[in-house]
Formats: sequence, structure tokens, C-alpha cells
Amino acid sequence: MNSAPDTPGAGFRPTHVVPGDGLPAWEAPDPSRPTAALDAFLPVQLLSRQGEWGQVLCSNGWSAWVDGRLLVAVPQPPPTAGRPLERAEDPAPLLARTAEALERVRRAAADLAAGRLDAGGVRRATLGLRAGVVLDGDRLWVYDEVAGRWLYADGSHPTTYAVDAEPGTRPVPEPPPPGPDPGPDPGPDPGAGADVRDVPHPPTRVTGTPDGAGP
Repeated sequence: MNSAPDTPGAGFRPTHVVPGDGLPAWEAPDPSRPTAALDAFLPVQLLSRQGEWGQVLCSNGWSAWVDGRLLVAVPQPPPTAGRPLERAEDPAPLLARTAEALERVRRAAADLAAGRLDAGGVRRATLGLRAGVVLDGDRLWVYDEVAGRWLYADGSHPTTYAVDAEPGTRPVPEPPPPGPDPGPDPGPDPGAGADVRDVPHPPTRVTGTPDGAGP
């Protein structure tokens, strides 16, 4: 870790804590420069962000860069008078995208069963789709295909549960636009690219949830 310019001393005010299984840390926002990992539940102060990276300060004056998406926020006092409230992340657009992806898969499966599509048509109808949702009462896990992460919510504001890759190592994909169902498969296309199902995805990193919840 890097030494902070000023030791925090009595003025150190943590804004986040490290999740329950600790966090890898880096000397700079660069995956090739790892340093000592941060212990579980360690209070830290978030100094700055660079995309998915977050620079944190520890109570002993050391600083490091971590995956800022995985930090657990510490509740802060209400803002001073006249200061606007920060808008919480709205899960509605993500849930709408997930519902649209599942509907496209449902339509493709129905068309396959009715003979309106063959296997190749189903493959094209669902090309590029990535979605995931687990619902257990008021507990929800939903996959954000744009940010490459799983979110968890238990009736409150959703928080990051797991991520696809280290910060700064994964290009952000664009969600596939909805479109009409294609017709029957005309046969193999010599110029077509590889099947997206053959392209491996990096493993998901699980960080844990409140009360040890998991899908």
C-alpha cells in the first residue's frame, strides 16, 4: 500500500468497510501492481474513484487501490441544509432489461416448439443475451450485464454482490437491442462469426451478502 500524504489521526472518518472475505489491493489502478490485501471488515475512507477503481485510506495512514464496486458503504449523517440528497441507484431499468431478455428467450422457445423456428433461428434470436435473476421472497439477486456484476437486495437499495472481473480489465458491453424474431434458419453462413456460447467468460467473484445470504 502507499503512504498517504497526511496521516488521518483523529480526523479519520471511514466511509466504507471491506467486505467479509477481504479485498485484493493494488499500489495503483493497475492490475499488474498488486500489494497486500485488506482484511475483512476493515474501515476505510474512500478518497477518489477512477472508473471501477477506488483509492482508499486506512486508519494507520496507508492507502491503496481496490475494486471500488465491492466496498460496503457506511451510513453517513444526513446532509447539511441546502445540500441535495444523492439519488439512490434505481433498479427499475435493470429489471426491465432482464424481463425483456427473458421474454425474447420465451418467444424463441415457443416458436421452436411450434415449428416456426429451428435451432439456428433460436440461436440468432437470443444472440448476445445475458441475464440472470433469482427471487426468494423479498430477497433478489439480479445480473447487470452492462456493468458485469450481480446485485443483491432484500427489500432495500440493491448492493453489489459479485463482479465478473478485476477492475479495469473488462470492456463494458452494450446490451443487445430488442428486435423482431428472425425467420427459419436459411442454413450455415460461411461469413458468420463464432457462436457466442463458445466464447468463455471470466469467472464471477463472490463477495458475500448481508446475513450471509446467497442464491
